Amino acid sequence: MKTACYELRSGPTWRDPFPMYAALREQDPLHYCAERDFYVLTRFNDVWEAAGDSATFSSANGLTVNYDEIESTGLGDATPMVFLDPPEHTRFRGLVTKGLTPRKVSTIEPAVRAFVVESLDKARAQGEVDIVTDLFKPLPSFVVAHYLGVPPEDRANFDRWTEAIVQGTATGDPTNAGSAFTDLLSYFAELVERRRGEPADDIVSDLVQLGEDTVSIARILGFAFTMVTGGNDTITGMLSGSACLLTERQDQRAKLLADRSLVANAVEELLRLTSPVQGLARTATRDVEMHGKTIPAGKKVLLGYAAANRDPREFGATAEECDVERKINKILTLSYGTHYCIGAAAARLQARVVLEEMLERCPAFSVDVEAGEYAPGHYVRRHQSLPWRADG
Repeated sequence: MKTACYELRSGPTWRDPFPMYAALREQDPLHYCAERDFYVLTRFNDVWEAAGDSATFSSANGLTVNYDEIESTGLGDATPMVFLDPPEHTRFRGLVTKGLTPRKVSTIEPAVRAFVVESLDKARAQGEVDIVTDLFKPLPSFVVAHYLGVPPEDRANFDRWTEAIVQGTATGDPTNAGSAFTDLLSYFAELVERRRGEPADDIVSDLVQLGEDTVSIARILGFAFTMVTGGNDTITGMLSGSACLLTERQDQRAKLLADRSLVANAVEELLRLTSPVQGLARTATRDVEMHGKTIPAGKKVLLGYAAANRDPREFGATAEECDVERKINKILTLSYGTHYCIGAAAARLQARVVLEEMLERCPAFSVDVEAGEYAPGHYVRRHQSLPWRADG
């Protein structure tokens, strides 16, 4: 048997990382990558416990396996909340989550549905499109812009900056986005000032009204950056991956067409299998003993969310297969614990609406799985193009 080994994926090599994950789970659940000096966890319980223990597995030194990540971003006081540990993270999270609760998120559903319907009607009229360009990428950008209070007249620039920053962040360094990085931060600095006198129904306005003694402008900028980088490519990855799965598994699509009440559960299964954020790193704050080995304090540890989400120890012998009726108690797609995704409700809403409308309007849709192209980046598995046909 070939010895299991972890390699960072990007672009075309994202096509099928799952055999690598399976080998690591069975042969080397605490794997050491000597070349880059980091560890990898791939079993569900191990990743779940690490994600829930921010005191031992810290986010303060970044979420990639690069040891100079924080310094290289140059964000300074605008450091995003994803790089904070409790208690600072807990305090700030409490200020922003009220705008992203399931009840609050439900109010945007009509706008999301209208956006999806319009996009699908255009795609259906054309017959064949790149569904990433036409729907799966614009939709999350639309939703993020809504929550940040970006006015409609500014959204063309916002979308352009967002795309550049998402591409730059995929390399582990958002400053690779060039002027888009500084342009976006400058834009939100101006928007913060505007919202002081012209508050609106958005999270930036809510934060501004709290006053700088409660939350600084820099922290608001960091939050905006978190929303842009965390709320865009991940949804694109989930939607494109789901379209592939439902093209390959016509039997599962047939179940959804026959019983639409299964859609909500199907979203959880598709989240589990697509796991757009395939893994993120933490830093061990102390020596940790696992599987007969020691993770030394100060070392990076990659939490393999996607590998864990296919662990048969948690999901049974059919863990690698799509089953829209699977009973799921917990998944790691949106992480767990302190850094559980603040946009989880919005992510589920977008996935559900897209799935409902695509099944309703284009029940025979198909995507060309083999022709789909994956985007660069070591941590998020998403398509940058995916041919889609309305009639299969």
